[in-house]
Amino acid sequence: MLPQYFPLFPESASTMSTRVDALYFFILGITIFFTMLVALLILVFATKYRKEKHPVPVQIHGSIPLEIFWTLVPLGIAMVIFAWGAVLFFQEMHPPKSAMDIYGVGKQWMWKFQHPGGQREINNLHVPVGKAVRMTLISQDVLHSFYVPAFRAQMDVIPGRYTTVWFEATKPGTYHLFCNQYCGTKHSGMVGEVTAMSPDDYQEWLRGAGAFGSLATEGQKVFASMGCPTCHTGADNARGPNLYNLYGRMVRTEDNRTALADEGYIRESILNPSAKIVYGYQNIMPTFQGQLNEDEMIQIIEYVKSLTYNGQLLQLQTNTQQEPPVNLNKIQQGIDVTKPGTNQNPVPRTSAVPVQEEAVPATPSTPPGKQNAPKQPRGAAPQAKPNGSQVEQR
Repeated sequence: MLPQYFPLFPESASTMSTRVDALYFFILGITIFFTMLVALLILVFATKYRKEKHPVPVQIHGSIPLEIFWTLVPLGIAMVIFAWGAVLFFQEMHPPKSAMDIYGVGKQWMWKFQHPGGQREINNLHVPVGKAVRMTLISQDVLHSFYVPAFRAQMDVIPGRYTTVWFEATKPGTYHLFCNQYCGTKHSGMVGEVTAMSPDDYQEWLRGAGAFGSLATEGQKVFASMGCPTCHTGADNARGPNLYNLYGRMVRTEDNRTALADEGYIRESILNPSAKIVYGYQNIMPTFQGQLNEDEMIQIIEYVKSLTYNGQLLQLQTNTQQEPPVNLNKIQQGIDVTKPGTNQNPVPRTSAVPVQEEAVPATPSTPPGKQNAPKQPRGAAPQAKPNGSQVEQR
């Protein structure tokens, strides 16, 4: 009954919690064992060599085998703890590739979470059971710390820098979420809950969360409103680097170094574009420092992550809506491409998009004089329509 009302340890509800607990209890057992051993030896020697039995001290000479023994045994135990902890650290710092991404923003004194499908939460986080979740975290003001004791997951949330932590819930339930770093006068009130749900219940929650568009779709709008398509057209002669399939790749800079195009790199390239200039391009991009908030920055990052060579935003697992094609011209014209029927006109790919298609031969049913028109070479200027307008470019 006592542990039920006064638990000594938090509940274990993730795949990593059992591994962390195993190491913790091993260290705890070693500590208790040697503490009791030393206390017992003190009592034995204090009793055996007390003054009444040995009024005159006798010089005792050392033993080399004994010295080697009590040097190697603690060293071996320490190396076991070090290797075990290093393996756990490596596992905690490398989430599975199939992990689902959720963004979190710490702010005095609240937590804001955004799912890729556009669902948003404040001081509550819904996650599916049996699915790895990678949290990408950043602070809007001061240093915070994301801490879920039941998952044994903790990570500092730093202003101006992304940090990541991942977990995989093993059983449904509601678990405490704390800020584990003193962040101001109302630090104790910066708490929340993590609700682990079965996959079916989680999908039902996503459909009822009232999302109007995924982060990638919203990022597409922000991308266009900031004038980014002017330079990042994807063409070979564009003034800005091609963003298609950029995320997760190594980028070569003008000083012959390489950088991984992750969330941090994309953020730095937007706010401080002169920090890492891509090889072959000039330092002409202006900074957007102070023009984008953290939510908009996350949306642009998700948009860049979703850009693929087929010109279609990736359909996200947590999004319940069909993503529209990437048609930045229509967005600049004020057309809401997230609505059905507003983006049905096909758009040609740029020369930077490797498309391998063969010409379709004319079928016997094709009327004379209406053979298939030859395809326009990639990289060539767009042909004019009969009314004089040009085909829209992305």
